[in-house]
Amino acid sequence: MGKNSASITLAGSQLGPTRHVCAFFNSDEEEYRVLLPFIKDGFEHGDKAIHIASSDQHNNHLQRLVGIGIDWISAQRSGQFELRNSVETYLQDGRFDQDRMLHSFEQMASSNARGVFPLSRIVCRMDWAANGQSHIDDLIEFEARVNDVWCRHDDAVICTYRLSKFSGDVVIDIMRTHPMVIVGGILQHNPFFVPPGEFLQEIRARRAG
Repeated sequence: MGKNSASITLAGSQLGPTRHVCAFFNSDEEEYRVLLPFIKDGFEHGDKAIHIASSDQHNNHLQRLVGIGIDWISAQRSGQFELRNSVETYLQDGRFDQDRMLHSFEQMASSNARGVFPLSRIVCRMDWAANGQSHIDDLIEFEARVNDVWCRHDDAVICTYRLSKFSGDVVIDIMRTHPMVIVGGILQHNPFFVPPGEFLQEIRARRAG
């Protein structure tokens, strides 16, 4: 985290230099209760807001923003707010390409270099990944690799997972790829986090076996 980076509050705690977070929720109500204060704070501080969700979630998401007083239309016009389609973002050509996504997230982060916004607050709803085991396998590896991107930037990145959509084994692997975790609405340093190099060795050996 840069010396001049502003502090960020999430789920009642301060985010430190490690800002790649996985958040597990049981319902929309729980998810928005935790994330809306973080989202609103970002708009008020002039941060860039990039939200990635499936197309059928967009209307509800925008209504939630309006409900906390965010003029998303003006923010979109100014470039402060982007609402992206998760399938178009993650599954171009119908497949998940790790290298392409690493480049894509690097671009999201590097947009701050122009000085227009202090930093980005990126919220990614990961429901799309529940639709195929091949997506899951690549996603778990990607979530480990993308730590190398976020450790070079001050941006806050929240990956949200609905617990009912993923198996226990997948939840554990996802948790192990994020240095910070929200469970039960509480943000904490993740005691199960495994450094990317070590995790990638383990998971590749597991699959080869």
